[in-house]
Amino acid sequence: MNKSDLIAALAAKENLTDKQATEIINLIFTGFTDVLKKADRIEIRGFGSYSVREYKAYTGRNPKTGETTAVKPKKLPFFKVGKGLKEKVNSRS
Repeated sequence: MNKSDLIAALAAKENLTDKQATEIINLIFTGFTDVLKKADRIEIRGFGSYSVREYKAYTGRNPKTGETTAVKPKKLPFFKVGKGLKEKVNSRS
């Protein structure tokens, strides 16, 4: 499922126009992005949690040329699956 599919599903389920559904989905994604920018955490019970992990600088290697290169420190979003979602994905029915 991609963003367009999510918008279409929301519009159909809640009897919304595509424009209204798009605004709702964009509002949610913008909210998530703003929270993660502040290095805060998002937790959705039964689904999972999003957080930001910080990585230190390191020396990497270009796999094509074999040349070493310095990789700057970075922050990346990280998702940890919740118990409820894990159980639903692993159930047999």
